[in-house]
Amino acid sequence: MKIQQLRYVVEIANQNLNVTEAANALYTSQPGISKQVRLLEDELGLEIFERNGKHIKSITPAGKKIISIARELLVKTQAIRAIAEEYTQPNHGVLCIATTNTQARYMLPAVIEKFSKQYPNVSLHVHQGSPNQLYDALLSGEVDFAITTEAQYLFDDVILLPCYKWNRSIVVKPDHPLTKIKNVTIEELGKYPLITYTFGFTGVSDLDYAFNSVGILPNIVFTATDADVIKTYVRLGLGVGIIASMAHTSADTDLVAIDASHLFKSSTTQIAFKHSTFLRNYMYDFINYFSPHLTKTKVEEAEGLRDNAAVQKLFEGIKLEER
Repeated sequence: MKIQQLRYVVEIANQNLNVTEAANALYTSQPGISKQVRLLEDELGLEIFERNGKHIKSITPAGKKIISIARELLVKTQAIRAIAEEYTQPNHGVLCIATTNTQARYMLPAVIEKFSKQYPNVSLHVHQGSPNQLYDALLSGEVDFAITTEAQYLFDDVILLPCYKWNRSIVVKPDHPLTKIKNVTIEELGKYPLITYTFGFTGVSDLDYAFNSVGILPNIVFTATDADVIKTYVRLGLGVGIIASMAHTSADTDLVAIDASHLFKSSTTQIAFKHSTFLRNYMYDFINYFSPHLTKTKVEEAEGLRDNAAVQKLFEGIKLEER
C-alpha cells in the first residue's frame, strides 16, 4: 500500500468519481490512476469502487470506510511535512482558506494585508463558497481553515473557534418610506419585497425566524450569495435589501443603511480547522489577526479539548467583538 494510491482514491471521491478530473487535479494520467487503484484493490482483496464496465458508478461500503481513513492519513502526512517545514523554513509555506463572499470581500482584506506584510513568503489562497462547500473543502484537505457563520452543525467534527458577532442592516434608496421610520418593525418590513442572502449563507434562517415569530411570511423576491449583488438589485428598485452590516460601506453613498440589530439575532462567525491539522506559527498568527482574542495560547488550549462543546465553553467568558 502506497500513500500515492490513497491520494488517488481520495481524489476520485473528491471529483465525484470522475477519474479524468482526478487525474487533472493531480497532474497525472487517467490510466496511471486507474492502474494504481486496481493494484490497491488487489492488495486489499476487495473493491473500493463499484464499476459499470470501465466507469466508476459508486463507492462500495468498504470503500467509504477506506476513503475516510485515507483522508486522515493524508492530513497526517501533510502535518509531518508541515512540522519539518516549520523547522527548516519557518516563514515559507502555503495557507488555504475557504469562506463566504461577504467575509472575503469585507472582513479579510485588512487581515490579508497585515498577514502578507508579515509573511511575504507564504502563499495565501482564498476559496469562496456555500457552507456545504466550505465544509467539503475543509474535510477533503483542500483548505486549512474554513471561516463560517451559517450551518455550523456541519462542523461538529472539527474545531470551531468563535471570532466575532455581527448583525444585519436594511438597505434602501434614500427616498424609500422606511427611511422615515425611527424604529423599523418586522411588520413594517413585511410590507415590502425583500432581497437577501441565499439560504444557508448569512442569515436567511434567522430572517425566517424573526418573521415567523410574529406570524408574517416574508416576501423574498430575490436571493444572492454576494452582498454586492443584493445592493445592485436594491439600486434597481427590485426591493428592500437585508445584508450583513459590514457590507454597507462609505462607498455606498446612494444607499441608506438602517440598523436591524433589534429585529434579528446576532450571528457568530467562527474559524474551523480539522483536529489532525498541524498549525504552523504563521497559521496561529493569521487566526490572531482575524480575531485578536484568539491568541496562540488560547487556540492551543482549544486544540487540546478535542470537543466543540468544551471549546465553546472555553470562550464563554469572553465578550466577542461586534462588527
